[in-house]
Amino acid sequence: MTDQSRIRNFSIIAHIDHGKSTLADRLLERTGAVTEREMREQLLDTMDLERERGITIKAQTVRLEHKASDGQEYVLNLIDTPGHVDFSYEVSRSLAACEGALLLVDAAQGVQAQTLANSYLAVDAGLEVIPAVNKIDLPAADPERAAAELVSILGGEPDHVVRMSAKTGDGVDAMLEELVQLVPAPEGDPDAPLRALVFDSYFDAFRGVVCYVRVVDGYLDTGELLRFMATNETQDANEIGFLTPKVEPVARLGPGEVGYLITGVKEIDRIKVGDTVTAAREPASEPLPGYAEPKPMVFSGLFPTDGDDYEKLREALEKLRLNDASLLWEPETSKALGFGFRVGFLGLLHMEIVRERLEREYDLDLVATAPSVAYRVVMPDDSEVEIKSPQDLPEPTDRKSISEPYVKAMILTPSEFVGPIMELATSRRAIVGNMNYLSPERVELDFEIPLAEIVFDFFDLLKSKTKGYASLDYEPTGYREADLVKVDILLHGQPVDAFSAIVHRDNAQDYGSKMTGRLRGLIPRQLFDVPIQAAIGGRIISRETVRATRKDVTAKCYGGDISRKKKLLQRQKEGKKRMKMVGSVEVPQEAFVAALKVDDDT
Repeated sequence: MTDQSRIRNFSIIAHIDHGKSTLADRLLERTGAVTEREMREQLLDTMDLERERGITIKAQTVRLEHKASDGQEYVLNLIDTPGHVDFSYEVSRSLAACEGALLLVDAAQGVQAQTLANSYLAVDAGLEVIPAVNKIDLPAADPERAAAELVSILGGEPDHVVRMSAKTGDGVDAMLEELVQLVPAPEGDPDAPLRALVFDSYFDAFRGVVCYVRVVDGYLDTGELLRFMATNETQDANEIGFLTPKVEPVARLGPGEVGYLITGVKEIDRIKVGDTVTAAREPASEPLPGYAEPKPMVFSGLFPTDGDDYEKLREALEKLRLNDASLLWEPETSKALGFGFRVGFLGLLHMEIVRERLEREYDLDLVATAPSVAYRVVMPDDSEVEIKSPQDLPEPTDRKSISEPYVKAMILTPSEFVGPIMELATSRRAIVGNMNYLSPERVELDFEIPLAEIVFDFFDLLKSKTKGYASLDYEPTGYREADLVKVDILLHGQPVDAFSAIVHRDNAQDYGSKMTGRLRGLIPRQLFDVPIQAAIGGRIISRETVRATRKDVTAKCYGGDISRKKKLLQRQKEGKKRMKMVGSVEVPQEAFVAALKVDDDT
């Protein structure tokens, strides 16, 4: 048991690639949590995907022991958080378990959009925010400018901002002293009934559901009968302990402590992240305030290439849901792709990561349909329906209006790129808002923009127009009515539901011609001409044709009467005409995969 006054719970928050995982590595080294032999880069990033991409996807927790300059021993519970905008819900979950946050900024890049967004999250959560400038060892580093930008957001004096390099370890000890001095100790009541917050969980094939908990009041004991307040589920605490980062079982966790809890539950949906754990015999009267449920922003259909893998995909999604509370899905069928699921994601990177995890960790081969957002349709009887898939959109005569989600986008950029960014934003139907200069060289631009316009390639285009210097963050602001239409792709006169999309009327022609052009190059030639058309309702807006393959039926006619050749060609023509009436177009699976790929020319 640790005295509450000696506990410091904190998380590291920063923009993507500003050095959070590297700093976590240095802290593990400095506090002796791992030996030099055990040490490796990105130690807390345990997923192969995280290590390959150099990003943090899942929040990780670790308990460190540190002897401060005052001679006292402190327990530091570090919760390492992701930096990408798609995983900001992971950040909000981690902050709910902390009293302080270390706000990290790259000395060369300065304050970025996610830095602002995460600092606002921490301030709203009532945490003590410690500003720090990282990567001071870089040749392009300008710590004074970065410190001045941090102070303009958080207030205070530039001299109080910690300067450090997580890579070389320079300034890390000073940062640890700041943490111990400034982050408040937890204020739990040891005599109150047990209340612990489940801030994360994952599925272990041998042990079942493993929860990460932060004890707020009372004590959590091994063997105690527990009740989960949201689901009313009662379970025994089979094992509790710390992560140091090795698993270290203990008999008891006290107020303010962070650890893991294993109850032996194998069913995934019986424990909810954000739930409050209490003792079954003496339960607490009020649960802890959780946090806002993450709302999916982007929807896509996931279909197994082999129809027999449908149940395997369902099980994989259920297991992944435990580890990723933002995943929502419902069954969906498609004439072209068979049985699958319509899955909700927080953004395109989230979608890419989930799909890759499903394929790697659960050995699935998947086809994903083009991402779409959730639309709201007002029906003739004034009822409101949410549409997640283009196939569900009622005909124009069966609806009053249709609304699409808007987001407030914040872009931070060097001032020289303001022109190209304005041009990009206005071409995507954005409403330009405020323009704030953080310094003479750096500008914050605010826009209101339809979510559908940024989920495809907006981020890639933004990076290419600004040479990689701009950063983007966005949050939903609600729905607005718009002139939207459903574009259907017809193969040989038959609509293929997998290629349908809801787009703004102004962009319909562009989408139709791109999709038909792409399909013309992907669909193999048949024995008859195959028209590929894009249509809005009954009106064709674009057309391409896959020409028929032609057998040379006159090859054996050497010389002789021309009428003999004509007769053979006429018979071939009639045969093709008859085949056209009964023939169906064969579309290989690869064509679906390639046509639905979100790439640069989408």
